[in-house]
Amino acid sequence: MYRLLILLFLITINLPAQTYNEIVIDEKSEKPMLIGYTNRHAFSDTTFSWWFNSAYEDYEFDNETVAKIIPLITDINILVVMGTWCSDSRREVPHFYKILDELKFPVDRLTIINVNRKKEADVKELNGLNIELVPTFIFYKEEKELGRIIETPEESLGSDLLKILSKGLL
Repeated sequence: MYRLLILLFLITINLPAQTYNEIVIDEKSEKPMLIGYTNRHAFSDTTFSWWFNSAYEDYEFDNETVAKIIPLITDINILVVMGTWCSDSRREVPHFYKILDELKFPVDRLTIINVNRKKEADVKELNGLNIELVPTFIFYKEEKELGRIIETPEESLGSDLLKILSKGLL
């Protein structure tokens, strides 16, 4: 039993840990940017909080539309591909977080991946997604893609999200 515990411990410590909130220097601007997996804590860093917090606070969404989303989002997973160097990401991602907060969306069903200007990061989930513009919000139900919001919403984040999730009912 003792040997088994030691073996399990050695295997566990040798597993690669998931790295979050990695900051690198953008070659073009020579400013810090996030790369790879990111969680909300990254946006509290002063490097990013100045734009995240102001966009979050200033955003107003339609309460009626968001209320219609609540029963549709219970089994949805969301992948967001963004770039902290991108003005569209700096605007839309904080707005999206504000809607998710209103929906009380569970953070364990949200994955944020930051990419460089070539739309690359060393993250296997990016393979085959054909990301050309950021931010890209991808919505999944039972591992099937329901739809995307790419770069900017057609109507609004809430309305576009409602349309995508409503299609998932068909």
